[in-house]
Amino acid sequence: MLRILDFIFPPICPVCGVPVTGHGMMCPECWATFHWIGNPRCAVCGYPFAADLDLGPRPMCPVCAAGKNELEWMRSACVYDDVSRNIMLPFKHAGRIKYRHIMSRGMISAIADIPGAVDVVMPVPLAWRRLFHRGYNQATLLGRPIAAHLGAKMDVDSVRRRYRPDMGHKSARERAENIRGVFSVIHPERISGKTILLVDDVFTSGATFSELRRVLMRAGAAHVWGVTFCRVVRAI
Repeated sequence: MLRILDFIFPPICPVCGVPVTGHGMMCPECWATFHWIGNPRCAVCGYPFAADLDLGPRPMCPVCAAGKNELEWMRSACVYDDVSRNIMLPFKHAGRIKYRHIMSRGMISAIADIPGAVDVVMPVPLAWRRLFHRGYNQATLLGRPIAAHLGAKMDVDSVRRRYRPDMGHKSARERAENIRGVFSVIHPERISGKTILLVDDVFTSGATFSELRRVLMRAGAAHVWGVTFCRVVRAI
């Protein structure tokens, strides 16, 4: 059946449309245009450093080295730029869910150095108002193949999110203030003692991940880590 479907609908690169070896695959030329984040990067938050720097076995960005980062462990697959934006925004806002295969594959590569076993993969929840308007939670679509790869459970309803206005143009401080108090744990028994991997599409200031980690740790989580497809990289 799959061969028949491949004959009728041959797999093509979702970016440029050239033939590829399987559905959801990207051609090598398009894959090479992404600014994938590898080493050297901050051992805590994953902030990328210049490739020619030798920073030792456990490099840390100035924020994490100063203990000012509330994240425990964070990784992102690529830098948020013109290339990744052309995948991420249509996926998030225009229903181009076919991009989830490319994005989740990059995210799985990004967590190759994950520090331990994961019990629960948790997509960052959407408020019901935004979920109703969009029709899907993009983080859930990204999280499912990651959970399958890790052999972890998916949890999409232990945390509830209140609606707040979009944070797209807010500063880091405004984001932190805006996100405070929006998450609440409604199934703490699923959280207690668990190592949780949070999943989202983009890392901007870290405010969402920091607040959600704070709420989950208060509910008894053992560890709360995170992964996104892309991250905004600013000078620090």
